[in-house]
Amino acid sequence: MEPEYDGYMEEEEEWDREGLLDPAWEKQQKKTFTAWCNSHLRKTGPQNQIENIEEDFRNGLKLMLLLEVISGEHLPKPDRGKMRFHKIANVNKALDFIASKGVKLVSIGAEEIVDGNVKMTLGMIWTIILRFAIQDITVEELTAKEGLLLWCQRKTAPYKNVNVQNFHLSFKDGLAFCALIHRHRPDLLEYNNLSKENPLENLNTAFDIAEKHLDIPRMLDPEDMVNSAKPDERSVMAYVSSYYHAFSGAQQAETAANRICKVLKVNQENERLMEEYERLASDLLEWIRRTRPWLENRTTDNTLPGTQRRLEEFRDYRRKQKPPKLEDKARLENSFNTLQTRLRLSNRPAYLPTEGKMVSDIANAWKGLETAEKGFEEWLLSELQRLERLDHLAQKFRHKCEIHEEWAAGKEDMLKSGDFKKCRLNELKAMKKKHEAFESDLAAHQDRVEQIAAIAQELNSLDYHDLVTVNSRCQRICDQWDVLGQLTQKRRDALEEAERVLERIDQLHLEFAKRAAPFNNWMDGAKEDLLDMFIVHTTEEVQGLVDAHEQFKATLGEADKEYATIVGLVQEVQRLGQQFGITPPDNPYTTLHAQDITNKWGEVKQLVPHRDTTLQQEMMRQQNNERLRRQFAAKANVVGQWIENQLDAVASIGVTGRSSLEEQLKKLQQFDKAVVAYKPNMEELEKYNQEVQEAMIFENRYTQYTMETLRVGWEQLLTAIARNINEVENQILTRDSKGISEAQMNEFRMSFNHFDKNRTKRLEPKEFKACLISLGYKIRDDKQGEADFQRIMSIVDPNRSNYVTFDAFLDFMTRETADTDTAEQVMQSFKILAGDKPYITAQILRQELPPDQAEYCIQRMAPYTGRDAVPGALDYMSFSTALYGESDL
Repeated sequence: MEPEYDGYMEEEEEWDREGLLDPAWEKQQKKTFTAWCNSHLRKTGPQNQIENIEEDFRNGLKLMLLLEVISGEHLPKPDRGKMRFHKIANVNKALDFIASKGVKLVSIGAEEIVDGNVKMTLGMIWTIILRFAIQDITVEELTAKEGLLLWCQRKTAPYKNVNVQNFHLSFKDGLAFCALIHRHRPDLLEYNNLSKENPLENLNTAFDIAEKHLDIPRMLDPEDMVNSAKPDERSVMAYVSSYYHAFSGAQQAETAANRICKVLKVNQENERLMEEYERLASDLLEWIRRTRPWLENRTTDNTLPGTQRRLEEFRDYRRKQKPPKLEDKARLENSFNTLQTRLRLSNRPAYLPTEGKMVSDIANAWKGLETAEKGFEEWLLSELQRLERLDHLAQKFRHKCEIHEEWAAGKEDMLKSGDFKKCRLNELKAMKKKHEAFESDLAAHQDRVEQIAAIAQELNSLDYHDLVTVNSRCQRICDQWDVLGQLTQKRRDALEEAERVLERIDQLHLEFAKRAAPFNNWMDGAKEDLLDMFIVHTTEEVQGLVDAHEQFKATLGEADKEYATIVGLVQEVQRLGQQFGITPPDNPYTTLHAQDITNKWGEVKQLVPHRDTTLQQEMMRQQNNERLRRQFAAKANVVGQWIENQLDAVASIGVTGRSSLEEQLKKLQQFDKAVVAYKPNMEELEKYNQEVQEAMIFENRYTQYTMETLRVGWEQLLTAIARNINEVENQILTRDSKGISEAQMNEFRMSFNHFDKNRTKRLEPKEFKACLISLGYKIRDDKQGEADFQRIMSIVDPNRSNYVTFDAFLDFMTRETADTDTAEQVMQSFKILAGDKPYITAQILRQELPPDQAEYCIQRMAPYTGRDAVPGALDYMSFSTALYGESDL
């Protein structure tokens, strides 16, 4: 079936039955269309030419004759009657013939033609011109108006003052017509003698030469062209189409030029892709080189704020710096694969990047980056945990030191005092008892000093950043403690010497001192425990603290009884003083007063509910941490399983070979869209993970997935989809460019997959050989057969990687069935342009090729050195050979 030639007519407005053409355009169209019709009707005799286009076609006879001449076919026998219905029948036969050629006649009926409707008659003739003179024009896959316009642009490109952009104003000054004639017949006119300022002369010159030497009738009126604001486009197109058909004999040279343009365009694009690959590879490798040392650095300033800053910098790297580089890496791999495919399809040698920039080099560098990155975040989190523990220990150390220093203040002066030498006997005995109480107090403080030393030792073992301050303070306390011990022993010895003078002991004061000191120490310990800071990570640990606190509260009843007893001793002293009318002396056995005990006891009772509140708040925080763990785990278990399922599904595409490449590509694109649509889940999970890390949660027993494993899986899924899409697109490109059927492609893929047992998408030499034999390839089992097989391996594995990829396998199989451009074909095309000479000149290249591709050839062609060489001769044979890698370009 012939195609319908209505594409251009669809762009035209429908013929308005009641409207009128622009008078100037109608005049031009009448002249042009009449001349065009007569150029064909004159072949049947001068008596059949027309004079009035709207009148001479009314009976349909000359219209049918015109269609027979331009189509070379016979129409049905016309009706010879002169009645109206005879004329309508003849016109209908002509219109039916036009319609049979696939032309849609919009609003044109036989009655309008018979009635002499000028607009309808001109529209019908334009439809005939469009179908039989213009529609079949083809230039670089463009047809009709666009093809004719491109032909004019190509032919007039070298000429000054000519810029063909349309079929009206671009031809108004006549230079475009003259350029077309001079391009094909330079012997007929001198173009350089023409001027843009003489349009009428230019038009007359072109029309006269065309009529006299090219047998193209004078279809346009120069005065109408010059005087019209916008010449009629259809008239100009009809006339220009005559030029195209008259010069169609030069098509062979144009075809040869087109072939060269095509080959050079492919070569230029390949060079651009190589430069782009080198640039991307250099940028990516430089970024990896600068980033990797930062990730490999496992040192911090040993402070919590400094380590937290490093964690924020790492998060910024993962979220903002790395993703664009991962996209660059995927784009670089795709660009490399596409370039290699283009080179194979155009019979060019494989592209070998500069040293250190191979895809494998980039992959190794990226692997090294990920290896450095793998443990970086875990190390940071563990470092944070260690520093948090250190910070807590340091605060605890300072707190205990402050309590001890407060207690020890003034003790050395007290122990060094010689006041007992001047006191009375009863005061001396009181001093001895007081000293005994102090010794009890000193023993009670022994544990605190040991705790201070133990904490300082642990800070040293954990490499705390301010060890100088810690060690000096600890040493000062320990030295002071030794001095206190020595001073205490000395004072005891002195008091024992004076013990014989002690005769009276105030039992009540002594009892108070004995009870108050331990109770005071107990209260100090209770306050210290109630104010003790803690760090926990689970609700169980918090519950342990709560249970211990409850046990402590259970002892408050006994402590309250002890407090009542101690206060009762003081009250008894006061009662005796009132009873015997004396003022009770100060207690010589202790510095503690009842008010001190009362105040401390009140503080202890106030700290108990405060401790309750603190523990409850910590329990709530740990419960919230538990909620965050469950929240992250619930989402991570779903996302992790989804990623694993998607990876399995992507890996299974194309394994069976039962689906077409388009179906595989469609499935992969669907997977790609699904991944994009699923990305909010990963972002939501990143948000959960940030909340978990900000809450200082370091482990999660509810899921096996970590954010790191999910990120790696996500990146693997993105890479797998992008790589598979690129491979399938390259296979489609190979199939279409080589003309391989879908059945052949499926057979190649199924055979390859059958021997690819491990699903690595590549075959070892033994597997590849078995695959060739299964496809009917004859390989003898002797030395000659092995030599043939090694020759094949050098084709499919030029890099000697000892395996064959599917692309290389497919390329080899298609070479057995498909044909492509060769160096000999390009050489033959240059020979046509050169007029069968063994050399070509720059002038011919600039005349026949587009400017950029002509300069490309001139810069790369070597001078021709044969005996018949002329000045400026270029060697197109060596250039053609170099295009296909058979020599150096």
